[in-house]
Amino acid sequence: MNATLAKSMIAFLPACMLLSGSALLFRRGKSVGSLLQLIGAGCLVIVVLTHLCEALYLFPWMHWGSEHSVGHYLDLSGAVLGLTLFLIGYLIHALTKRHV
Repeated sequence: MNATLAKSMIAFLPACMLLSGSALLFRRGKSVGSLLQLIGAGCLVIVVLTHLCEALYLFPWMHWGSEHSVGHYLDLSGAVLGLTLFLIGYLIHALTKRHV
């Protein structure tokens, strides 16, 4: 097993936990913050899946791991969007949360 495969399999569980927690939060109360968290967590799962595809040599035409390739930009844009949207959604949710 190569290092990329091991790292992506380890990262798969936390990414799926973020996605399922965000989905439950969105299902419970549909708000802008929970929607942004859900989309951001989905983007982070895409990042993990791109690393899995790279490690398993799936879709070789995407030239995984090479600079200026489709796979590189998919990974980079997914990571930037995922972190940005998830954090903004969390911040909106935390600031608009009603205290009972």
